[in-house]
Amino acid sequence: MRAGPVGRAVRGGVARRRVQTIVIALVLLVSTGASVLALALVVDSSAPFDHSFAAQRGAHLAVIIDPARATPADVAATRRLPQVTAAAGPFPAVSIAPQMAGQPGPDGVMPPMTLAGRSAPGGRVDDLTLQSGHWADQPGQMVLAANPSSDIQIGLPLGARLIVTTAPGHPVVTVVGKATSVTNSANGWVTPGEIARLRTPGTPGSDQMLYRFRSAGTAAAVRADTAAVSAALPSGAVTAVQSYLTVREQETSQIGPFVPFLVAFGVIGLVMSVLIVANVVSGAVVSGYRRIGILKSIGFTPGQVVAAYTAQVTVPALVGVLGGLVVGDLLAMMLLRQAANAYGVGQLSVPVWVDVAVPAVMLGLVAIAALLPAMGASRLSAVQAIAAGRAPRPGRGYAAHRLFGRLRLPRPVTIGLAAPFARPARTAITLVAVLLGAAAVTFAIGLGSSLNRVVGGLSHSAAEPVQIYRNSQNSFTFSAAQQRTVQAALAAQPGTRRYTAETDNLITVAGLTGQHPLTAFRGPAAWTGYPMIRGHWYTGPGQTVVSTGFLTLTGKAVGDTVTIVLGGRPIPLRIVGEDFDSDNRGVSVITDWQTLADAHVGTALTAPGQYDIGLRSGVSPASYARSLGPRLGSSYSVSLNARNSVVVSLMLGLIGTLTVLLALVAGLGVLNTVVLNTRDRVHDLGVFKAIGMIPRQIVAMVVCWVAGTGLVAGLIALPAGIALHHAVLPVMASSANLGLPASYLSVYRAPELVVLALAGVVIAVAGALLPAGWAARIRTASALRAE
Repeated sequence: MRAGPVGRAVRGGVARRRVQTIVIALVLLVSTGASVLALALVVDSSAPFDHSFAAQRGAHLAVIIDPARATPADVAATRRLPQVTAAAGPFPAVSIAPQMAGQPGPDGVMPPMTLAGRSAPGGRVDDLTLQSGHWADQPGQMVLAANPSSDIQIGLPLGARLIVTTAPGHPVVTVVGKATSVTNSANGWVTPGEIARLRTPGTPGSDQMLYRFRSAGTAAAVRADTAAVSAALPSGAVTAVQSYLTVREQETSQIGPFVPFLVAFGVIGLVMSVLIVANVVSGAVVSGYRRIGILKSIGFTPGQVVAAYTAQVTVPALVGVLGGLVVGDLLAMMLLRQAANAYGVGQLSVPVWVDVAVPAVMLGLVAIAALLPAMGASRLSAVQAIAAGRAPRPGRGYAAHRLFGRLRLPRPVTIGLAAPFARPARTAITLVAVLLGAAAVTFAIGLGSSLNRVVGGLSHSAAEPVQIYRNSQNSFTFSAAQQRTVQAALAAQPGTRRYTAETDNLITVAGLTGQHPLTAFRGPAAWTGYPMIRGHWYTGPGQTVVSTGFLTLTGKAVGDTVTIVLGGRPIPLRIVGEDFDSDNRGVSVITDWQTLADAHVGTALTAPGQYDIGLRSGVSPASYARSLGPRLGSSYSVSLNARNSVVVSLMLGLIGTLTVLLALVAGLGVLNTVVLNTRDRVHDLGVFKAIGMIPRQIVAMVVCWVAGTGLVAGLIALPAGIALHHAVLPVMASSANLGLPASYLSVYRAPELVVLALAGVVIAVAGALLPAGWAARIRTASALRAE
């Protein structure tokens, strides 16, 4: 079938403007991909536990049942309760205290683990996500929980062997896979028949049942569901219960800091995508005004003109949108997998509506951006369209050319600097796109620096890089004789600058529920690396430094007095400082050891549980620890304080990925602008080359078309990015129940600011180099003949 005149015009326009067609496709590809990624991350980070809980059919309630008290028929009856919508189990369960194979003694002892016997990871309730390896399908195999709350288990590699020393024959299980349960139903899984082999003789058996209920949105509803299940079973059959609300609270406390910066990046990315797509598409139509005039002169109707030019940009736009959807989904799935691991929610995915909405909006934007200028051009006469397509409006940019011509700069440079004034609307959109890209770079650099300081501040690894603990299963505190041994070894060890003994206890506080951590240091400890937000470090007994969360929950402020209870004794403390500390979700108390001694709480509660060591300048912590270990002996554990944050590491990865995407989108916007300007002024390029302008000068002139715009955008973006950093970081900290020291906001250094101010120029020049090279290579005769 022969194509009609509109089809031939579309095919001819696409073939004739190959560079422009490719640019449109690339811009839509990157913009769609960035939008899908940003929107998916924002949506999933707003309630990742809820998304994953629904996708994995999480258990509202995990119930441990004593099979000696409840028959299989009794347990089966609970499935038919009116409140229950789905149930899984019973799964046999066992608690073990394993030992790492090949690591005898205290070093190989692991915390107790709860194992459940499941023949497969799937099910109507608690559908497990296998992260690596394979499911345990024969005796001697185990799948470990890969949740952040199971840090020790995560550190075990596939193939690790664990010895169950409390079971007959000391059976060995090998890690063959890692999986996540959205409700942390167990620390690991084995085949059902393996449970009996791992049970300690004389201990009662236990079965695990997992339930989903019609109504479980509140703690009261879950309590009612728990009561219904317990009432349906014989008295004493239910030995333990775990509500999903408890797990949900634990997991969401890690997620809060993600949302503000993801929203910031997402909004920047979406705005940039909209601006650049509109600029690219409308520019493509406007640059074709002359051809529109020719089409009208040979008989095209206004409707045919609109159809031809809308289709001419829609075809490559559709290709770019589909490609961008694939790229965005792939990137999103990769990052969402990491996010799910950090959140501990098992699995996250791109919502279907995001995959539908983003392409629809992008194509709608393309249609609007193409229709408006095409309809305007269709109403022009053939002569008017040809004249509009050949040059900007008369008088545009002449004053700028005269002004820049007076500068003592090479003429190609002044011509290039004045060129943006001929197309002010196009220049304005390009400036905003580059500004947003440069602002994102500035924001990302500052956010990355601040997060690195956060990690250092929370771990105190710079101030106290080495720590000493007891190597004992019976006691975690040091006796008086052991304290003297440690202190003598530290005094004799070269490289020791200072040290302090640390006592850790749990206290109750008037007005707060539950127990909260108390840390007491012996001797001067201001050097231990706790960043101060307000006030000062304690200077004597009876004073305390508390965290932001403590002040928030108690309603206290620096200068107030608070009473804590330790060992049944009330101890009044005057709050003299607020520190940056995330322990116990930002609720912690630090004081001097003498405070506890004066309160006579007893030696058992005042004995130190660790020593924190500061080193002399230039001393290697690893070498120091290796040398000190043999001096102390096997009863002591000398370790490096080098804790890392999985959540912060993920944040830094997301920041880098999103920044690269936004800079790429901005660069493509510049590329489009320069391509359009080059097409508009191809005849002028021929004239310049004819009068002696060499290729190097052509490149300089074309680059200067956007270099000035990039410089202005960079100078505006610098304070905008810093302001965004200063606004978002406190919100992130507040989401984690933390305050921020002023030094964590003041991260931009003078040399860095100079470089960041040039970020706009770098983005603009990078986007202009390709078309500048094309302009330099075009033959003079071809350029002069071009119209």
